[in-house]
Amino acid sequence: MSRKISRVKGGAIDWKAFGRRIRELRGFDMTQDEFAERIGISQSYLSTVEHGHVEVGAEVLLAISREFEKSIEWLLTGED
Repeated sequence: MSRKISRVKGGAIDWKAFGRRIRELRGFDMTQDEFAERIGISQSYLSTVEHGHVEVGAEVLLAISREFEKSIEWLLTGED
């Protein structure tokens, strides 16, 4: 299985790293079910996101950004 990488300004999105940032954002006090419910996706989809097995669309990116007050830039690259 190859890792999916999409292009962004001046580079590529590492979806595995994106998944790690989502896991970090969720922390240890929130279950996948709770996080998924807050952004309107299923727990199983969140699991695939956290493992970097899927490219996340704009709607999900916006939901995470708004709900957890993180920039889309940080979500995608880890930089503000």
